[in-house]
Amino acid sequence: MSEPRPPAAEPTPHVVVPAGTTAGAAVREAGLPGKGPDAIVVVRDVDGRLRDLSWTPEADAQVEPVAANTDDGRSVIRHSAAHVLAQAVQQQFPEAKLGIGPPVRDGFYYDFAVDRPFTPEDLQALEKRMKQIVKGSQRFSRRKLDSVEAAREELANEPFKLELVDLKSDVDTDEVMEVGGGELTIYDNLDPRSGEQVWGDLCRGPHVPTTKHIPAFKLTRVAAAYWRGDEKNPQLQRIYGTAWESQEAQDTYLERLAEAERRDHRKLGAELDLFSFPEEIGSGLPVFHPKGGIIRRELENYSRRRHEESGYEFVNTPHITKEQLFLTSGHLPYYADTMFPPLKFDEENYYLKAMNCPMHHLIFRSRGRSYRELPLRLFEFGTVYRYEKSGVVHGLTRVRGLTMDDSHIYCTKEQMPGELRSLLRFVLDLLADYGLSDFYLELSTKGDTGKFIGSDEEWAEATETLRQAAVDSGLELVPDPGGAAYYGPKISVQAKDAIGRSWQMSTIQVDFNHPKRFELAYTAPDGSRQMPVVLHRALFGSIERFFGVLTEHYAGAFPAWLAPVQVVGIPIADEHAPHLATVAEKLRAAGIRVDVDTSDDRMQKKIRNHTTQKVPFMLLAGGKDVEAGAVSFRFRDGSQINGVPVDEAVRTVVEWVERRENASPSAETVKVEH
Repeated sequence: MSEPRPPAAEPTPHVVVPAGTTAGAAVREAGLPGKGPDAIVVVRDVDGRLRDLSWTPEADAQVEPVAANTDDGRSVIRHSAAHVLAQAVQQQFPEAKLGIGPPVRDGFYYDFAVDRPFTPEDLQALEKRMKQIVKGSQRFSRRKLDSVEAAREELANEPFKLELVDLKSDVDTDEVMEVGGGELTIYDNLDPRSGEQVWGDLCRGPHVPTTKHIPAFKLTRVAAAYWRGDEKNPQLQRIYGTAWESQEAQDTYLERLAEAERRDHRKLGAELDLFSFPEEIGSGLPVFHPKGGIIRRELENYSRRRHEESGYEFVNTPHITKEQLFLTSGHLPYYADTMFPPLKFDEENYYLKAMNCPMHHLIFRSRGRSYRELPLRLFEFGTVYRYEKSGVVHGLTRVRGLTMDDSHIYCTKEQMPGELRSLLRFVLDLLADYGLSDFYLELSTKGDTGKFIGSDEEWAEATETLRQAAVDSGLELVPDPGGAAYYGPKISVQAKDAIGRSWQMSTIQVDFNHPKRFELAYTAPDGSRQMPVVLHRALFGSIERFFGVLTEHYAGAFPAWLAPVQVVGIPIADEHAPHLATVAEKLRAAGIRVDVDTSDDRMQKKIRNHTTQKVPFMLLAGGKDVEAGAVSFRFRDGSQINGVPVDEAVRTVVEWVERRENASPSAETVKVEH
């Protein structure tokens, strides 16, 4: 999931930096802004490398100015803020040892080894000290170290930095900002008046010119983190923060963050009694309560119906398998670290199922297949188990036990382009039925590492076929180099929720490799044995994750067709309850989930309770309603329609649910005839 991004600045014109002149001087000479949200903070050279404004080329150089309100500009601001944080920490806690401090999406973090965990009060004090540093307008100054030995000498008291110096290039430079580019450099923070070093850090840069170029920042939280993500390493304290090109941009982000917190599915899941994570069962293994079970059942039932209408055949496979199956598929060599350890029975290793596809291949292979059966579309709600690290387990959106709505389509090469187009259309239409309709696509392709199997020719054909299907959809297509599965490229459907965040939903993968590994074949029209293509497809990704995403999308106010309680009858007084009980019987007979609240609470409290529980339809009844054979509608937003005849009220609710309306009912959207 990712937060919505503010609009980027218009591209700035290229600038020529004369030899012996700083990039900053050339930018000023070109009349480009030095203050404000569109201030130029760094430049990009012809090799694509970001350079400080203090950079002085040896020969004339053409550069692209990078503004603060661009993705790269924000990253530089955030990394500079991370340095200010580290300086504040070491001034406040002189014994603190430095880890790493990269920019991340929407913010930054820095890891520290300290004697005790940071407290909320520590964060307040550190933020205050950071503001003083920023106000002091310290200058970021790049200094190249002559040798590894010089680096070791200067960083003798920083054990984690020394480790990075020794690794030098053998690190992920997307996360580790300290080293890279074939040289070792220190960024000193200099006093603007005396020019003396106030603080320094191993870093390859770049940085903003001065701390004054960090217009807005805020520390957000503290978490524990293992050094370089390895649980065998020391545990450090990680401070997270955010930084932006203006206070306005930061305020907008923090408002979105607050709204996201209000919609947090973990909080809503507890408040609405939908699901829980009992410690006795284990981390990342949710249980669904009766109300959550209803929503999950409705999600699955509608999906089953749509799959049946589109020619899918349902299968079912076990939760455990012999080791050899995942060796044949190739999953074990690539994914062993995310699979639960093997269980040994009768001298054989068995694994909890981490993927459904190998078992579906065995179903295809169980008997001879004819070209007349293709495309064969197998579908399963198959529960799988993955040993996600504790640091990434997150509510329903990242779990260890998940039910995938997995499909595997076996088709000929000739059928593949058309099948991909119809498959993508099916996926997008079905997601829209659940209320998600703002999409873009991501195309994940083969990378340069050795983790991919199959020939370059097959990868090229599969990738181009997928790309063309994506283009034909008319949606924006974003490249994801190196993000493919080991056996083939994939398209990911990225859906935006009600507050603009993007979530990865469905995935579609083309696979020429598993058919070879499993020796899958069909009889062609000429009697020859041919190998099918396999298309892997997960629509929800997992039921659990989709449940979490929809909970946040609707802020817990599920559409009436998904709501666990669709209607609640609220009598004004006890003597009006039998009238509502009769209405409830009619609704139940029509398949509506309905309760009548006969508790001792006063009517207004009942309305508040069921509004808080986000029930879509509340039916009120008093003396006049009983006499007239009517009820009054009350909705989540507080609006009301009075005096609706019972049969009309029942018809209105039933039709609303049967239409699968995703909007929340209100006096404005519900039309009744009095």
